[in-house]
Amino acid sequence: MKQKLSSRKFWSLVAVFVTALLVLFGIDSVTIEKVTAIITAGGAVIAYIFTEGYIDAKAVDKKPIE
Repeated sequence: MKQKLSSRKFWSLVAVFVTALLVLFGIDSVTIEKVTAIITAGGAVIAYIFTEGYIDAKAVDKKPIE
C-alpha cells in the first residue's frame, strides 16, 4: 500500500478519475482545475514523505552499533 501511495502513476489515476467525475456532474472548469491541483500536490507531498522515510530508515540501518 505504501508503494501505491508514493506512486506518481497512482496519483495521476486519482486525478483523472476525480476530474472525470467532476466533468460528469457538470462542475465548472475553475473548480475542476483547483481540485486537480490539490490532488496532485497532495500526491507529491505523500510521495516525498514516504521517500524521505525510506531514505532515513536505510541510513539508520547502515550506522554501526556502538
